[in-house]
Amino acid sequence: MLIVRCKNCGVELTSGSGQSKSCGCSNMTTVKGDSVTAIDLTRVVMVNSNTGNLKSDGLTSQDLQWQEERRKRKVRKLDFEIR
Repeated sequence: MLIVRCKNCGVELTSGSGQSKSCGCSNMTTVKGDSVTAIDLTRVVMVNSNTGNLKSDGLTSQDLQWQEERRKRKVRKLDFEIR
């Protein structure tokens, strides 16, 4: 859940369940899901963001284990006869 404040009009916008919310001033700060858009993003302040709770890579423990096993594999070198 994001909470964003527009510096132009002072309105705080919170991200909802898939709905986009806009402040309506000349900067048109809009929040939808986990994205924030505006005409001038320097006029927008992030008050609160809980994006740290998301997994960084989205891999499960089984996927991580498979990747570790794959990383430990040795590279086979094939010898070809050059004529």
